[in-house]
Amino acid sequence: MKKLRFKLLLPLQLVASILVAQTNPVKTVGNVTSVKIENQVVRLTAGSNPVEISVYTPSIVRVRMSKAALAPDFSYAVIAPPNQVKVSITQTKQEITIITDSLKAVIQKTPYAIAFYTKDGELINEDEKGLTTSWVSNHVTTYKKLQDGERFIGLGEKTGNLDRRGNGYTNWNTDNFGYRTDADPIYVTIPFYVGIHHHLNYGLFLDNTYQTDFNFGASNNRFSSFGARGGEMNYYFIYHRHLADIIKSYTHLTGRMPMPALWALGYQQNRYSYYPQTEVMRIANTLREKKIPADGITLDIHYMDKYQLFTWDKDRFPDPVGMTNELKKMGFRTTVIVDPGIKVQEDAPAYQSGLKNDIFIKYPDGTNYTGQVWPGWCNFPDFTNPKGRAWWKDQVSFFANSGVSGIWNDMNEIATWGQKMPDNILFNFDGNGGSNLKAHNIYGFQMSRSSYEGAKEKFKERPFILTRASYAGAQRYSAIWTGDNRSESDHMIMGIRIMNSMGLSGVAFTGMDIGGFTGNPSADLFAKWIEIGAFNPYFRNHTAINTKSSEPWTYGEEVLGIARNYISLRYQLLPYLYSTFYEATQNGMPVMRTLAINNTFDPNIYSTKFQNQYQFGGAFMIAPFENGKDFGEVYYPNGTWYRLFDDAKNAGQQKQIIPLKLDELPVFVKGGSIIPVQSIIQSTAEKPTDTLAIHVYKGDEANHFVYYEDDGKSFNYQNGDFFKRVISFNPEKKEITFDKAEGTYTSHFKYLKIILHGFDNTSELGGKTLTNEHYSWLKANQNVDPQATSGQQEYCKVKTLVVSNESAYFKLTF
Repeated sequence: MKKLRFKLLLPLQLVASILVAQTNPVKTVGNVTSVKIENQVVRLTAGSNPVEISVYTPSIVRVRMSKAALAPDFSYAVIAPPNQVKVSITQTKQEITIITDSLKAVIQKTPYAIAFYTKDGELINEDEKGLTTSWVSNHVTTYKKLQDGERFIGLGEKTGNLDRRGNGYTNWNTDNFGYRTDADPIYVTIPFYVGIHHHLNYGLFLDNTYQTDFNFGASNNRFSSFGARGGEMNYYFIYHRHLADIIKSYTHLTGRMPMPALWALGYQQNRYSYYPQTEVMRIANTLREKKIPADGITLDIHYMDKYQLFTWDKDRFPDPVGMTNELKKMGFRTTVIVDPGIKVQEDAPAYQSGLKNDIFIKYPDGTNYTGQVWPGWCNFPDFTNPKGRAWWKDQVSFFANSGVSGIWNDMNEIATWGQKMPDNILFNFDGNGGSNLKAHNIYGFQMSRSSYEGAKEKFKERPFILTRASYAGAQRYSAIWTGDNRSESDHMIMGIRIMNSMGLSGVAFTGMDIGGFTGNPSADLFAKWIEIGAFNPYFRNHTAINTKSSEPWTYGEEVLGIARNYISLRYQLLPYLYSTFYEATQNGMPVMRTLAINNTFDPNIYSTKFQNQYQFGGAFMIAPFENGKDFGEVYYPNGTWYRLFDDAKNAGQQKQIIPLKLDELPVFVKGGSIIPVQSIIQSTAEKPTDTLAIHVYKGDEANHFVYYEDDGKSFNYQNGDFFKRVISFNPEKKEITFDKAEGTYTSHFKYLKIILHGFDNTSELGGKTLTNEHYSWLKANQNVDPQATSGQQEYCKVKTLVVSNESAYFKLTF
């Protein structure tokens, strides 16, 4: 009987296993059953799933897979084609090996799994065995083995700590008003991160516009993962020894920013909203009267007629062209807000034109999707349709004819009242088609693209384009600000981490609302925020409707003096800042740089005590703190660090508790740095004096700085009309060199004033006697309460020499 029972149970077990297999909701990728190798591409079938692994560059490998046939290759983010590279691809019965000059990839066949190694055999990244890649319904996820001590940084516009280990994140562009400091998601999707472990680092970019989800060891100790709620598994694996090179390769894929308009790097005065026209002029005149340098005034939705796009409210703004022309004469450029919604109104020209050209997104039955926003019920252009982008570009003529210089793209997540756009809205997706599930995260990106391309054509000069929502590759068209932040100290500090994260993710031109958008900052919070803002790429003071006025003079004389000092310092540093933006156009390096870029394997910089410190270009390190603190702890990474305001020196790799003052932001300069500085101006429309100061800080390591000039407004630089030279400091040879200038542009400066910091025992430079001077970066804060805490002027003891700014090579020995 026992034997008979065994025979009866065996078929039941078999039947049960078959039933489990049929009902298992998780579909794994399976075993490799066929392999085809063509040049740099391996095409294989795993289970029933097509997989394609291609060598993009020696340092980039692309992995694609799908449950069905792979779709035609298309991306809004990736603009670089694969390079022809030297590669070796071999296979055995068990595995396929891909070797380039930079890395090795090994593909296991049973089951499919991929691992990446250095050429020396060190493991960089591998699929988690037993999980690899799988589908649950249409959701596809790849699981990677969580390495010991692995850190994760980047992922674009995300709240949270610098090191994202132990957390999960979702990418679904969301209008998140007054978001919490732990809110996720918010406005922008950039599915790119950097993994760090065992003195190795790699980048991973998931190019999928559906909702994507990232798990960096949240709720598990086994894996990190990334996946999408639809579409293919399509990711790029990037390996370099240095993190900066990972950013360079990522921006090789997704593109780099063009040179910005110089005026856009100046101080921008905004609020929701400045109106009527007389109020705009009052703000402009007050900025000039109080000697607060500024270059831009931004108009929010109240400039429009009943919030309808491509209109002016004629009562509030009776002469917009006259206003923008007068502002230009005063050295101001005008930026205006635009939202994507076109009001459904039969007599509205924009609505009629949109209907005629059939450019709106639609339901499956062909009806235009209608959502409610500021003007009322609106239709929305399909920016994924070439004819929708062409229509929008034509509409930009309205702003060009009005004398506008900048376009601020807002509400483009898409934000609608109710915040619940239907999934079944259809988009053209450049002929590939897709629902809102596929197009939602790309909408703001394509809107800012359309605004940029239209403004570039219609304005006849470099435009300034700002966006709230976007996707990977955003840097090609626009700057990004961090949206509707709060007037709270932790929001100020969090904004720094968000901008640093976006910098890691390819977006160099970023900013946050100085003072906070929602709420009313205290005077000391505003003071600290505007000090930090002077060291942000985009320097914008903005506040919401129904809040107190937030111009610098509204916080009292002491804060006004602080604001004037730091805004003036910003304008002195414009030659340095403009050159740093040039670097971003060449290699993707951000302007605001988390210390992780240059100190990747130093554990101190990931501490929550020091994670907010950042570099502003290669020279400056900023150590921001919440307002109201008397002391703070600073970490000095590798190198020598000078305190900006008095040249006090600090050795690297140590911590120090420093006093904190209302009128002073902790700013440090790395030894070996070269910083070009101009005279104070009130706007970029004003010419500085004819002498450019070159500050050189003595250090133990050689360094160089690429100095760059052009006209700041045209596209002539693309045809060689620029002035560029490499300035080098070499402590071993004891020389400062100026390479021969490149380009056809004539420098603005006739003379160079070399200013030496830390050269205490040096009396001559280039055979000429140096002059001893006191140099102050900030003026004393005057006209303040005698009992106020600020006002004392600090200075650096420096040595100087003035030389002619010759275009030829020259050398100065010390």
